[in-house]
Amino acid sequence: MAVEETAPEATVSFALVIHNHQPVGNFGWVIEDVFQHAYAPMVEALGRHPGVRASLHYSGALVEWLRRERPGFLADVRALADRGQVEIVGGGWFEPILASLPERDRLAQLDRMADELETTFGRRPAGAWLAERVWEPSLPVALAAAGYRWTVLDDEHVRAAGLPDAATWSARLTEDQGHAVAVLATDQALRYLVPFADVEDAIDRLRAHAVAGGAAVGVLGDDGEKFGGWPTTWEHCWGDGHWMERFFDALEAERSWLRTVTPSEWLDERGVVGRVYVPSATYTEMTEWVLPADDAAAFHDLLERDRDAGRPEARWMRGGFWRNFALKYREVNDLHKQMLRTSAKVAAMPPGAARDAAIDQLGRGQSNDVYWHGLFGGVYLAHLRLATLAGLIGAEDLADAGAAGVGVGVGGLPGSGLESGVVRDLDLDGRPDVLLASDGQVVTVTPGEGAGIGSWDVRAARHAVLAVMRRRPESYHAAMLAKASSTGPGEPGIERGTAAAGVTSIHEIVAMKEPGLAERLHYDRYERRSGLVHLLGPEVDATTFETGDFDERLDAVDGPFEVLEVSPTHALVAREARVRLDDGTWGRLRIERRLAIGGGRLDPWLEVEVLATNGGTGTITGRLATEWNVMLLGGGANPQAWWEAASERLPHDARTIAAGIERLAQGNDWLGLRIETTVTPRLDAWISPIETISNSESGFEAVYQGSCLMLSLPVALGPGAATGMRVRHTVACSVDRREEALA
Repeated sequence: MAVEETAPEATVSFALVIHNHQPVGNFGWVIEDVFQHAYAPMVEALGRHPGVRASLHYSGALVEWLRRERPGFLADVRALADRGQVEIVGGGWFEPILASLPERDRLAQLDRMADELETTFGRRPAGAWLAERVWEPSLPVALAAAGYRWTVLDDEHVRAAGLPDAATWSARLTEDQGHAVAVLATDQALRYLVPFADVEDAIDRLRAHAVAGGAAVGVLGDDGEKFGGWPTTWEHCWGDGHWMERFFDALEAERSWLRTVTPSEWLDERGVVGRVYVPSATYTEMTEWVLPADDAAAFHDLLERDRDAGRPEARWMRGGFWRNFALKYREVNDLHKQMLRTSAKVAAMPPGAARDAAIDQLGRGQSNDVYWHGLFGGVYLAHLRLATLAGLIGAEDLADAGAAGVGVGVGGLPGSGLESGVVRDLDLDGRPDVLLASDGQVVTVTPGEGAGIGSWDVRAARHAVLAVMRRRPESYHAAMLAKASSTGPGEPGIERGTAAAGVTSIHEIVAMKEPGLAERLHYDRYERRSGLVHLLGPEVDATTFETGDFDERLDAVDGPFEVLEVSPTHALVAREARVRLDDGTWGRLRIERRLAIGGGRLDPWLEVEVLATNGGTGTITGRLATEWNVMLLGGGANPQAWWEAASERLPHDARTIAAGIERLAQGNDWLGLRIETTVTPRLDAWISPIETISNSESGFEAVYQGSCLMLSLPVALGPGAATGMRVRHTVACSVDRREEALA
């Protein structure tokens, strides 16, 4: 008699992978707030729900903070891992975009994370979180070499490989040069549903993928900060909304058909179902943000239209390539190329304490957050930008000191010395740049764009003095202007989208954190390097210059200069510039600029001398000026950062005018940095803040990006006449952070 077979029950597995990250240089009070509202509640909830398995990733800078401030929390996480409920996830230690690093640094970051996690949690990680899920096909080499078995990508990544939607609910193997790693795809719908829709909607999404034999796994890999750290989400997730408690209750209640797993457990039991070759990709929003502002807005509207209409074409739509953030933002490119230059120097160091310290600083300088900009934050966050640069400055300083045999505690590279007076393509745009350096400073000049000084790094303080941001159009400015026009110039307002659960993702929040932002939105016509030469129309004043809407009569501010001389201590550049005369015709003004460096480790100086000669037949009138854009972390009237001008001390983000000065000073006491500026002849000084209007998790706000010091004098030059000015900045450092690093 035949036995009737029973069809296997339809089941599905669910892998929850939570990525927790804080950038290098973030404020301690910010991390504490997110810890209280997101990190701690999640671990406590997992402790109350032993039937819910999860994977937790904590980036290196966050682990360092937790070790100092919350060691008991790490013990709680280890207890969850010891009982097999939680899998600890690795990745790059300082959360770099691995694809942007040299192969040696990819491996170093991955190895350090594995070592640190083994020390902290007693086990080496099998899975790697990719920062911003930026994938390039070469990554399996480093991942496999560091011992990682799997990583999480987006379902968009897998679709880009030409696989059907069903393929995103399984694990597949990818490889490069025979080095293999498994990839699991986070489900975009789950990312949007959890925790922003009803709990039942998220459970229904999982139920819809249950299959006989349970061969499907739904992956939700997302930021831990969204579970309480984003605006409005704490009350929703852990407060009166109890969303996460209800979600975990539901996961445990539905265990007859729904099983929570870790990725390693799934791979051990089910393995992979085949191969996949994923093209270079990241999540869709990132591919939108990397586009130029107008293109990003057009792409966003087109994608939303196709999604709303349910068009199949939406699955194929992607914007730009992540690496083009280095094209969109000159500041990002300079940062990245400085990182590559520093990495090569560190790699050449001999083993020892100095090299170990340099590797650590280099890793901090590779933290991903300021290498891009999206809906909010990124390179526009000045304290993160300067902290990342501090890491690179510190690493290069240690490497150069070793190369020159300057007291770094270990043997240096014999005979190589410091590089200075170098003419080389530093920013990799196909044109030569100039690098001047000493034990106290590094200066880079871009002759092809106004011979502007792109960086002035004071080594002892590890501070990038000129690290300001250009004011650029961003695609989100349209939403800000629309909001401003609808609310008027009154009090700040907030507008939120609606969701079934009564809370909205930060991607849908439109908020104005302060009034009058539309009136403060200005754009620059050129890159905000320093030492730039202007000839302003006679009617231009400090206010019109600050707005960027002023009469520029000279084409030297971003025009190419010829390099005439270079030595280890100076560079001479010149340009035969066109200049607009009072009658609207064009004349010629020869601009020569001599840049020199000197001084010692704690008192370096930088000097620029400008000589302007009328090479035409008409009279040239206007205001000859040189522009200096300086970042001393003076936002919010920071009492540590200041100007001293005309016998008055002012906050570094203040506005002021001082006529006919011989000297002024600026500084930041916390940095241990004072800069005294002397000028010849007497010059007029206009000081103003550089502000961008940027988006953040809680809305639009003015963000201080540095201060502009404009030094000028009125001129009336007849044919053959010449005039000029000399500006010297002398630094006084009260600390030497190289000595601290090696102590």
